[in-house]
Amino acid sequence: MSQNRTPQRQAESPRTAAAGGPPTSGGGGKGGWLSKLGPGLITGAADDDPSGIATYAQAGAQFGFNMLWTVILTYPLMVGIQIISARIGRVSGHGLATNIRNHYPRWLLYTLVGLLLVANTINIAADIAAMGEAARLVVGSGGAHWYAAAAGVLCMVLQVTLPYHRYVRVLKWLTLALLAYVATALTLKLPWLTVLRQAVLPTLSWQPAYITTVVAIFGTTISPYLFFWQASQEVEELRADPAARPLKRAGAQAPGQLERIKIDTVIGMGFSNLVALFIILTTAATLGAHGVRHIDTAAQAAEALRPIAGQFAFALFSMGIIGTGLLAVPVLAGSAAYAIAGTLRWKNSLELDLSGAGKFYAIIIGATLIGTALCFTSVDPIRALYWSAVLNGVIAVPVMVVVMLLAARKSVMGALVISRRLRALGWLCTGAMALAVAAMFATMGK
Repeated sequence: MSQNRTPQRQAESPRTAAAGGPPTSGGGGKGGWLSKLGPGLITGAADDDPSGIATYAQAGAQFGFNMLWTVILTYPLMVGIQIISARIGRVSGHGLATNIRNHYPRWLLYTLVGLLLVANTINIAADIAAMGEAARLVVGSGGAHWYAAAAGVLCMVLQVTLPYHRYVRVLKWLTLALLAYVATALTLKLPWLTVLRQAVLPTLSWQPAYITTVVAIFGTTISPYLFFWQASQEVEELRADPAARPLKRAGAQAPGQLERIKIDTVIGMGFSNLVALFIILTTAATLGAHGVRHIDTAAQAAEALRPIAGQFAFALFSMGIIGTGLLAVPVLAGSAAYAIAGTLRWKNSLELDLSGAGKFYAIIIGATLIGTALCFTSVDPIRALYWSAVLNGVIAVPVMVVVMLLAARKSVMGALVISRRLRALGWLCTGAMALAVAAMFATMGK
């Protein structure tokens, strides 16, 4: 166990930085733009997990370039709601669950966090299974279940043994795995004029399969676990800097920190949606163009690419699945742990060691192990993959409503309640998600 973790008396109060942690500026205005990348970049990259890859691959294979508009539309919406989530964490000094607990009925908190835990566990199972399948494809031998188990254990060990200031560096490097999908698309000869035309003027459909795919893309792009994660990471950053304070009690730090959050989130979500766009491009130009219309898993998409796009594209796609899984599984488990710990008033920080936050780490360990164990049962988590994205879309609506209400409360944000422009963008995002979900339910059974 690392000796660099330091005890913390209260779950979400400022504390002394761990020895060896990276120095940060309380004002947040110093350093180049690279120094401003952190929670937003990691959150955005974690959004392109293996389950998200499978959703985007299915969209591209089934509907071609006519699904590109979804990742273009979701970008500003995603930026808005994630900036708001991050601000709640940095301004109040508490994660979303703690703020919901302090200001709303317990039944609402327990419902939202319970649904989050279910959705995250399904996602973890699907992501770990996809990593196992991808490893089997790359290695060419062995059982996918055992590769999946190794991946699950590795993700769990990294989270439990590394203190936050070191672990976050690992996550930042893992974001580079997403470049595999940009590289894969660039190895192909794409009809760029057709791509541009269908991205701007798509052929829309009211068929149930089309609407469900749109909701799945919205659900995997604008996911509740991302709200909880980025807000909690802002709290972690706050704890790691001895000069920092919650912004509602440190107004002088606010301009620099709010600007950093904006830059970090705009770049992080831009990176996320750019990768999603390239995945849809790749599968539309290869699988969809060759009549492969149904994709259940990210690994299946990689395997189908091999005879169509070649060995190099297959290898890049497969390695990207493994890299993004190593990034996303800890975020899924961690966001669930932050939410439950905040709900039940447990100590919660990745900077604490196992003895200092045992219950918090028990959620991380339990969610990861349950997800891994599902790979060895008759339950097929991969077949639940697509519907977990739809479930995320449904859950996101009430969570976003609560997030928007929190961000407008002076009791939470002090004088730093969100601006009218940001409030309008956040409610637009909430309305768009609600409309997509309503359209899905309206077309069911037709």
